[in-house]
Amino acid sequence: MKKISELRAQNENMSQRELAEAINVTQASISRWEKNQLSISGANLIKLATYFKVSTDELLGIEDNQ
Repeated sequence: MKKISELRAQNENMSQRELAEAINVTQASISRWEKNQLSISGANLIKLATYFKVSTDELLGIEDNQ
């Protein structure tokens, strides 16, 4: 999910390690999510959305075309 790296960049160039510590996952998980090499669990998706104050749809790149 490229969106994670974009949100990290907007958050004072937060490192993957800093984000990982903030949401209690490994830095490797953050890296793999950003490269779409690992599926993200619903629980971790919610942690990310809550941390960055965005919707899960936004994180997943889902757009409302209505």
